[in-house]
Amino acid sequence: MTDWNYGDIWEAVAATQPHEPAIIQGSRRVTWEQFEQRSRGVAGWLASLETVHQDKVALYLYNSPEYMEGVFASVRIGLVPVNTNYRYGDEELLYLWDNADAVAVIFHGTFTERIESIRSKASKVRGWLFVDDGTSECPPWATPYGDVAAAPPANLAAVSRRTPDDLIMLYTGGTTGMPKGVMWRQDDLMGRLNPGGFRRFDPDAGVEGIVDALKKDGPGLALLPACPLMHGTGLFTALECLAEGGRVVLLDSRHYRPEELATTIDTEGVNVVVIVGDPFARPLLDALERDSDRWTLASVIAIMSSGAMWSEEIKQGLLAHHQGMVLLDMFSSSEALGMGGSISGASGTSHTGQFTLGPEVRVLDEDGHDVVPGSDDIGVLALGGRNPLGYYKDETKSAATFRIIDGQRYSIPGDYAKVASDRTIQLLGRGSQCINTAGEKVYPEEVEEVLKRHPSIVDACVVGIPDERTGERIVAAVELAEDGATPSADEVIAHVKEHLSHYKAPRQVRFVETIGRAANGKMEYGRHKAEAVEWAAALGG
Repeated sequence: MTDWNYGDIWEAVAATQPHEPAIIQGSRRVTWEQFEQRSRGVAGWLASLETVHQDKVALYLYNSPEYMEGVFASVRIGLVPVNTNYRYGDEELLYLWDNADAVAVIFHGTFTERIESIRSKASKVRGWLFVDDGTSECPPWATPYGDVAAAPPANLAAVSRRTPDDLIMLYTGGTTGMPKGVMWRQDDLMGRLNPGGFRRFDPDAGVEGIVDALKKDGPGLALLPACPLMHGTGLFTALECLAEGGRVVLLDSRHYRPEELATTIDTEGVNVVVIVGDPFARPLLDALERDSDRWTLASVIAIMSSGAMWSEEIKQGLLAHHQGMVLLDMFSSSEALGMGGSISGASGTSHTGQFTLGPEVRVLDEDGHDVVPGSDDIGVLALGGRNPLGYYKDETKSAATFRIIDGQRYSIPGDYAKVASDRTIQLLGRGSQCINTAGEKVYPEEVEEVLKRHPSIVDACVVGIPDERTGERIVAAVELAEDGATPSADEVIAHVKEHLSHYKAPRQVRFVETIGRAANGKMEYGRHKAEAVEWAAALGG
């Protein structure tokens, strides 16, 4: 049995390599010693709120050293860090903090005004920790983060209550309805992440094995999550990087700029870059092609992606600029880590949306039987092994997603796929977005990827809206390249029909200035569906 806890791991790393960098953002350099001391100061403040074991701490922060310090502070005294989507409005914030039972909120100053307007309704929150970002003064009802971080208590032993069963909770929303808190035991999360890491540890050797590896091999790699730490792709890769004794490099800007990404990679010698599919990769490739001599990306070993489709042609373009790296396209979700993956390199690129199944993955039909590879049948992906405990305070949805099949517990978030004869899968998309048109099932991501193959289309979103004749009508929103041709709706529809069955082609096409993905690169299907319904009504049908 393993007994991983990130508080134990990071304290051991800090003691082993105190002067190595842990977090870098612009001109800020936080060494492992500073990471340990500053998080200890925050932990002392959290303890002063009379917190009890597994109380929840909400992180309402942009990417910053304080985000990971807040995670460290929480886990080292047995509290639960909880992500907060900084794009949420008032009602969503109140819902999340109430649902999570958050007793403390660590927030950037830019959110002061919003918090001020809802603070009286956040009745469970006992403490507010203000991170100065130069946008506002610390309000009288909050405590300055800098003050507590600079005054670490000499000893946290009296309030340390950590165990391997302690949670890290990740709230996930988007296509899954109201946000739900995915409960990961730290031991399970470390046990799931480390086998896919770049420095893998013997689970039986425990923390001592990590220390031995650091003494023998030196610090780990430099990882740059270009996506938000408030989402699983960014947070989980940062957790693993720090557990390997590496350093996390963060972009300075709060909005993704591919030129800044490329410059930071070269300046900081980044080894691993984390993105979210085409929304991040396509602008990066465009920047590289506009100014090919400006950046080398020579330090990059791998670019990892999860959470959105990564097109084959974009992969090929990136590899043309640096053939020495590999592109890792990982298929995971907050509830299921390691469902599949693909590797592209100088010898060839994987097809869009095609992954090799993970070793603990099954594809099940509606009756719970395994889909026969090569049968062209559609099934839902089920991941066994180490998985979350469930959704916080939601037994009904937990039972629907985490199910016992043939005596084993599986995570089934609702992703549908076909299985080829070689056991690679063609991902079709989340079942909750499946469109039923005249009795035929259409998965939006499959159609979106065909749309994006059109030379004039840079992004697309496909939704179903009510239709009296067919039940649902397929409507596509497309974003055109700024310097490309302007195809007609009929031309776009014909393009899809060239590659897919005609019933999968959109009946109508909306041309939009931008698809406007969320900060983590994911599609906002709910918003697009509402816009499509309103748009169609204005057209009279």
